[in-house]
Amino acid sequence: MQTDIIAKLHSAFEDAAKNENEVTFWYARDIQAMLDYARWENFEAAIERARTSCQTSEQPVENHFREVTKMVEIGSGTSRPVRDIMLTRYACYLIAQNGDPKKEAIAFAQSYFALQTRKQELLEERLHLAERIQARSKLTETEKQLSSTLYQHGVDDRGFGEIRSRGDNALFGGHNTAQMKAKLGVKSGRALADFLPTVTLKAKEFAAAITDFNVRKKNLHGKSVIGDEHVKNNRDVRGVLAKSDIKPENLPAEEDIQKLERRVKTQEKKSLKAEGDLTKITKGSD
Repeated sequence: MQTDIIAKLHSAFEDAAKNENEVTFWYARDIQAMLDYARWENFEAAIERARTSCQTSEQPVENHFREVTKMVEIGSGTSRPVRDIMLTRYACYLIAQNGDPKKEAIAFAQSYFALQTRKQELLEERLHLAERIQARSKLTETEKQLSSTLYQHGVDDRGFGEIRSRGDNALFGGHNTAQMKAKLGVKSGRALADFLPTVTLKAKEFAAAITDFNVRKKNLHGKSVIGDEHVKNNRDVRGVLAKSDIKPENLPAEEDIQKLERRVKTQEKKSLKAEGDLTKITKGSD
């Protein structure tokens, strides 16, 4: 996510925050707009899922979700009551976790509400970590789909591994999977993808998605034919990267994705333990 977009979203979420009796909260109708929910009914469904998650985590729901009625102007100096919901940071976090992280506002909100601090530079770092985790997850999903497709087209698990290795050889400029693991210091038994940077993960996922599409579209069969297709697609993706002077084999290894995921989850739990309590607000917001 680009820095200017992060800054814009950061400003919007900060401006919408309210604080009473040392409790920070947001109104649901404000969050609805910022998370790009067009209809209140759809957003209410997301709130209900968040309530359930809150209950499952053994947190008092009333501490984090509080229904209120606000008067809103409808023109000509008249107003009408509108139902709204006060949400703590934890409640907003649960709502964001139920959203689609491919949407920039949702992805931002997941990090914004996960951190106790709301400093923009720390949010940017958290967003970059989340992007890499998401890219790794997407690669896993696409490769599972490709494996399933190949099985239906005459390729077993061993053949899929060989095809994937041939693809790596094409993407990494003549370095096969084993050579790249040695180059990056990846221990045997660990997946190379767990140590690749985000751009390489996305490149691998894109090539795999093209192969899956073409195998089905062209009705390709057999390890050799499909392997050639996968090599071609990885070479094409490498060519796109080369236009931006990116050579995947020269990019350094990144932190083990498994350790990264554990650290992010630990940070979230630690941060959200310090959450506020809406029952402390006795007046002025209803």
